[in-house]
Amino acid sequence: MRAPGPCAECGARGAARYRCPRCGTAYCSVPCCRTHRERCAADPRRDRDREREAAGQGPPPAPAHSPWSVEDILGEEDEQDRVPLQKLKLLGESQELRDLLLNPHLRQLLLTLDQAQDKSSLMRKFMQEPLFVEFADCCLGIVEPPEKENVLPE
Repeated sequence: MRAPGPCAECGARGAARYRCPRCGTAYCSVPCCRTHRERCAADPRRDRDREREAAGQGPPPAPAHSPWSVEDILGEEDEQDRVPLQKLKLLGESQELRDLLLNPHLRQLLLTLDQAQDKSSLMRKFMQEPLFVEFADCCLGIVEPPEKENVLPE
C-alpha cells in the first residue's frame, strides 16, 4: 500500500487516508470531509446512475446501510490489500480470536489505536507488545492461513 498523500482540504502532508466517494478527492479527517462535502461536485459515475434510473434500468446495487461502497474507498492500487468479505467473516467465527478479545489490556490497545491520529507509528509501537503481536498473528492466520511447506503429495 502506498503512503497517503496531502489532504486536499487542509494540506496536511501524508495525512490523506480517505477519499470522497463522489469525486475521489483525498482528505484526512472528519472535519475535512465535512468541509469537502459542502463543496463537492458530483462525480460522473453518480450522473450515470441517475441516467440509468431515468431510463428505467435502476441503480446498481448498493449496501442498504451505507451510501459508500468498498470500491469508493479503495483505489485500484489498494485492491491488492483488500480482504474478501468471506475471509473477514471467519474472524468473527474464531473462538481463539474471541478469547483474545476478552483481555481488557488488548481491548484498550485496540481502542487507543482506533482513536489515534498517527495509526502507523502507533502500530509499530504496539507490534513490540507480545499480546498485540499474538492478536495480529491470530488475525493473519485466519485471513491468510499459512501454506503447508515441505509436504509430499499423497
